[in-house]
Amino acid sequence: MAIKYFAAAAALLLAMGASHAEKADSYKKTEIEYDTADLDDVKQIQTLRGNVVLTRGTLKMKSAMAVVTQDAEGYQYVTLTGAPGKPATFRQKRDGAGDQWVEGEAERIDYDGHIELVKLFSKAKIRRLEGSRPSDEVAGEFISYDSRKEYFSVRNTVTGDSKPGAGRGTMVIQPSSKRVPPEGAVQPEAGK
Repeated sequence: MAIKYFAAAAALLLAMGASHAEKADSYKKTEIEYDTADLDDVKQIQTLRGNVVLTRGTLKMKSAMAVVTQDAEGYQYVTLTGAPGKPATFRQKRDGAGDQWVEGEAERIDYDGHIELVKLFSKAKIRRLEGSRPSDEVAGEFISYDSRKEYFSVRNTVTGDSKPGAGRGTMVIQPSSKRVPPEGAVQPEAGK
């Protein structure tokens, strides 16, 4: 059962394509909107609450609360925490042809600005979009997403471990848009 799950996850990773997160985002300034903030300049910790929106180039993260830290080299690390019933989210344009995006949600999201790694904890989902049309999607209790390599790792516990019987992930892989349906086949409605 676990082998089938990981084989399906590998298939999704291949289906997600070879394009990467927008490379130019790494060199953009970070803008943060919030309702309240507590800033500790000595420890380089900013705690932001209330409708937090963090934007860096095409990367946009939203949450009820965010803790932003910065290391001595200037790299930023962000922990976003959702509110009950409202998960933390992120969205980022992908390099490559067309209007391609990746977006995700979870109860908690950790973002490592140094290596551009996103970790999603508890009720995690990541989906690829072509314009506004959802394409492929993966869900699990923990997802690690390396935006530089377009590499996903999905586990069945919020700790990032996989344990027998702890739960199962799900995946949706859309048919290739390059295939032409047979003549007379019913076309699905947009967004379905």
